[in-house]
Parts: sequence; C-alpha cells; structure tokens
Amino acid sequence: MKIPMRVDYGVRALVELAQHYDEHSVQTADIASSQGIPEAYLDQLMSTLHKYGFVVSRRGPQGGHRLAMDPKDINLHMVMSTLDGNLSPIDCLITPTDCVFSDSCAQQEVWKSVEEAVEEVLRNIKISDLVQRNRDLALQSV
Repeated sequence: MKIPMRVDYGVRALVELAQHYDEHSVQTADIASSQGIPEAYLDQLMSTLHKYGFVVSRRGPQGGHRLAMDPKDINLHMVMSTLDGNLSPIDCLITPTDCVFSDSCAQQEVWKSVEEAVEEVLRNIKISDLVQRNRDLALQSV
C-alpha cells in the first residue's frame, strides 16, 4: 500500500498544529518550513482540511491555522479518507462489478482482509499519538 503524498503532508500539518493545540494559531509558512512541505501545496491542503472541519483558519497578518477539534479525536483513518478517499488496496473491492472474476476470486478475500486490517490500524492511531511519539523521539535523540 502506498500512502499518497497528499496524505503524508496532511498528517504532518495536523501533527504540527496539534503540537500547538491550546497555544496559538500557526501560519502556513511556519508549518511548511518545519515540515518540509511546499507552501503553495500546503495552502491547498489547509483549505481542504478547513473545508472538512479539521482546521479553523483565519486570514491576515495575525492569521493562521488551528485544529478545529482535539488531537485525540482525529484518527488517521479520518484524515486518509478525507484526503485520499480510497483506502482499498485493489480496485475490485471498490467496484466488484468491474471485474469478471469477482464472484470466484480467492484473492479478493485476501485483499479485503488487508483493507480491514489497515483501516483498523488507522482508526486506532490518533494525531495526539503521533505528537507524543515525536516528543519521545526528540528526547531519545538528546
């Protein structure tokens, strides 16, 4: 399974905002700089994250972005579903009627199990978990 860059960047942006949760808004340029995300691309992502209720944004010199919900309430499944929309490892799980072997395919059962396992893992990992893991890794490197 390949994670799209859009999802990777979106998760990194949300983790950055979560690190400042309850503190202050963070400007796009600051997120882009600290996370190595092209600013123009991040602007598009932040707009999408705002549209779907993950982020509250305010324009202007004192503007920036904040999480719209507690980082404990945002799981990776939510983010991936929003930014990619397709968690399926194979197209026939999305539209089984497109495959002539769909009714008699043993592989389809395997890929369905993989899809369910990935979804379970993503549902159990919260943005707050990633913030804590970043803190733990930072302490280990000191």
